Amino acid sequence: MKPRTTKSNGAIDLKRMVRALRHRNYRLFFAGQGISLIGTWMQRIAMGWLVYRLTNSAFLLGLVGFTGQLPIFLLTPVAGVLADRLNRHRMLVVTQTLAMMQALALALLILTGTIAVWHIVSLSIFLGFVDALDMPFRQSFLVEMIEKREDLGNAIALNSSIVNSARLIGPSIAGILIAYVGEGVCFLLNAISYLAVIASLLAMKIVAKRIESPGRDLLQGVQEGFSYAFGFAPIRSVLLLISLMSLLGMPLTVLMPVFARDILHGDSHMLGFLMGASGTGALVGAVYLASRRSVLGLEKWTALACGIFGVGLIIFSQSRNFFFSLLLMFTTGFGMMVQNASGNTLLQAVVDEDKRGRVMSLFTMAFRGMVPFGSLLGGSLASKIGAPNTVLIGGASCVLGALLFARGLPSMTKEIRSTYARKGIVPEG
Repeated sequence: MKPRTTKSNGAIDLKRMVRALRHRNYRLFFAGQGISLIGTWMQRIAMGWLVYRLTNSAFLLGLVGFTGQLPIFLLTPVAGVLADRLNRHRMLVVTQTLAMMQALALALLILTGTIAVWHIVSLSIFLGFVDALDMPFRQSFLVEMIEKREDLGNAIALNSSIVNSARLIGPSIAGILIAYVGEGVCFLLNAISYLAVIASLLAMKIVAKRIESPGRDLLQGVQEGFSYAFGFAPIRSVLLLISLMSLLGMPLTVLMPVFARDILHGDSHMLGFLMGASGTGALVGAVYLASRRSVLGLEKWTALACGIFGVGLIIFSQSRNFFFSLLLMFTTGFGMMVQNASGNTLLQAVVDEDKRGRVMSLFTMAFRGMVPFGSLLGGSLASKIGAPNTVLIGGASCVLGALLFARGLPSMTKEIRSTYARKGIVPEG
């Protein structure tokens, strides 16, 4: 009897880990995204390697990252207002089609031998504008695919799992393709992969939801979003911590070609392995979050995971051993994913429905919008004090931020529990 009970519990646990897949629209999204994101990560790795191959400049690595993601910082607050007013489903079809066109243009330029740095910068800016519009719509659309609110946290964790599965698979494939056929094929395959997510969106059956009247002033809507988010301590604290990590911790990704080639004396294969190790750690973190029964306690994990990420960065910056560096990339990947997914789930759980698009636009602004400044700062610092010292400073800053966040946990937890009770997520008292 005992072994049978254990097996039964294991089956129940597995069902709980994938319970969001009960919803047809989310299953379609999950499958389409799973294919498309592999192509996205292939393009990211190929982009960094291409820029460094053409320029041999850590500063230009940072500059391309800056120009490509600056529109996310500038435009997401406005996009968040639009996400509260327009049809999110239709807009995602438009943004995914535009992103496919950008990848195809880069592929053609590389495969015809006409690619130049200004092409890369221009098309990166174009994709930045597309992402600035896409991400708030994507984040706020998630709730429309899930009929039962209690499955929302699981859906976010599963979404993180496919992001990080792709982060594991994509860089590994890209490293091989770059070495044997060049970067152009990576961009071409990414363009083709967008067809999967576009097809999944078109196959969905979405019930039209009541949206805010578009007649109201756009800037007033932006101001209301900022006032709401920064007037509520849990939302404010999560956004600030994610902003800090994106500004000072995420430049590691931009500088990864420097570590792979100049610090660890490898090639594109090593770059793929390092990014793959980070993706593996992130995937493990996503599986853990998917197995959680409820959203209770996520604020503690937000602080702890940021600290884990920071410590991993500090030690990685001093490592000169490939296998030890792989282990540390696994650690940083785990910390980064758990911190961001916990923060995302927390925000989605406490936000009022009529402000969802705007709050998720601020999450996008914190998570992705701060990255261009971190890329530019990281590239500039690396050219002066070296990539290892730059990453060391970033890691120490993340640890400090985690400690400050942890100091406010007692009062923050009370406010979060009160909000959960008001929304019926947990029983009162």
